[in-house]
Amino acid sequence: MDLLLQPDVAVSGPAALVLFSPLIDLTFGLARAREELRRDPAIRAVDAARLVALYSGSVDPAHQRLTPDVAGGPPLLPTHIQAGGAEMLVADARHLTADIRAAGGNCELQVWPDQVHVFQALPRLSPEAAKAMAQVAHFIDTSRRANGFDSIAGKAG
Repeated sequence: MDLLLQPDVAVSGPAALVLFSPLIDLTFGLARAREELRRDPAIRAVDAARLVALYSGSVDPAHQRLTPDVAGGPPLLPTHIQAGGAEMLVADARHLTADIRAAGGNCELQVWPDQVHVFQALPRLSPEAAKAMAQVAHFIDTSRRANGFDSIAGKAG
């Protein structure tokens, strides 16, 4: 997402953005606050933070390169966010939605009740997965057509 906040990329970027359970706060402050209200059935915030630290190493999770200023940046392209209502990252999804809207972007947030992190990848365990993916496909198709893309490969000539 940081790349999409760069002006030269935003001008010639994709037609839309779809995010599943985005992690926007690498300090896990939002996730910990959510965890106080309802525990994530799959993982605790402290454990998730350890996993992210494997990627970020010794870099402070609050470092500006790890915390893009979405609200203070240019409007993002049309965005569709899905998150499970049972997961800790639902707080991140709500925060990111508010930031995208604050920057003047159009963002649709879908919180799927009682679903876990990236439930969309679990169609055999979650009947809602297929419904969620169908809504994503519709969003992509609508955004693609609205932006003049006549094929997945690129814009109409």
